[in-house]
Amino acid sequence: MTGPSPRPEILAIHPYVAGESTIEGANRTVKLSSNEGAFGVPPGAQEAVRAALADVFRYPDGTAIELRRALGKRWGLDPARIVCGAGSDDLIYQFCLAYGGPGRDIVMSAHGFAIYQVAGTYAGSRVIKVPERDLCIDLDAMLAAVSASTRLVFVANPNNPTGSMVGKDALAQFRAKLPAHVLLVLDSAYAEYVTREDYEPGIELVDATDNTVMTRTFSKVFGLGGMRVGWCYAPPAVVDVLNRTRGPFNVSVAAQAAAIAALEEPGWVEKGRAHNTEYRRIMTEGLRAAGIEVWPSEGNFVLADFGTTEKADAADAFLRGRGIIVRKVGVYGLPHCLRITVGTPEETAALIDGLTGFARHG
Repeated sequence: MTGPSPRPEILAIHPYVAGESTIEGANRTVKLSSNEGAFGVPPGAQEAVRAALADVFRYPDGTAIELRRALGKRWGLDPARIVCGAGSDDLIYQFCLAYGGPGRDIVMSAHGFAIYQVAGTYAGSRVIKVPERDLCIDLDAMLAAVSASTRLVFVANPNNPTGSMVGKDALAQFRAKLPAHVLLVLDSAYAEYVTREDYEPGIELVDATDNTVMTRTFSKVFGLGGMRVGWCYAPPAVVDVLNRTRGPFNVSVAAQAAAIAALEEPGWVEKGRAHNTEYRRIMTEGLRAAGIEVWPSEGNFVLADFGTTEKADAADAFLRGRGIIVRKVGVYGLPHCLRITVGTPEETAALIDGLTGFARHG
């Protein structure tokens, strides 16, 4: 039998596999697989969603003007230069579709966020993965991979799943060396967790150039992963392109209400950042004490390195036997590692206890 056929490159895409949420037969599950916020949904956002239910029969404001104003107020940005989407993934797809395509290359790091490759291939681009150096983005190697055909360069900062970070001076020098026809996309999904003084999420580079954009999300520290809300800050010309191509009602009524309320939750980000800094350190020290290598991270997760795929798989199975779900990252070219979200104090203690037991008996 024959039927409609997609473009050949579509069948080369491996479907994105999200972090698991449940373990069949487990009485209690500790989910540390998706880098969700440790404290759940902000109280104000919960109330905003309940209040929005009466209006969900209406189409949302397609321009998300109140959300853009709230974002502008929070970060000191011009709302006219903000575009919102159904998660930052939505915007990443739009960048690839609008600026990529056949004959147009996309450059990313070898262990960068998987959606860059999925969206780039979907757009018809050739996606070039550049080797990293000690699990850190090699900016010189990425520059060397840029050609006359390159239209997009993706830099996740901090990077998922490695947790590595590029300082603002190095990024500025990198941007200055990129050709003018290349759009640099700075994916700053984990920006709120970073405490290093040499970090800048991308606002300064967007303001200083006309070919840099910054993407952000409400799925991490703001606790709204299930609502699907993301945004970008971009030059006016890029904003114009996105508003021509994005879905007309891409952020729901409830999602807009929840995001606005989350931005206004007093001390929420500060609480999440402080907790993450403390318990990321506790988790790192606990795993290293058990003899497990942990790569430095600036996100709300750590990358535990077990040396071999077999040992990482065994550790994952051992944790699952205790009802603890972490993330295998073979799809990122790191089959010997597990990515582990920084959870609550109780979840962190359970994780350390589990991997200490594995190291002792596994």
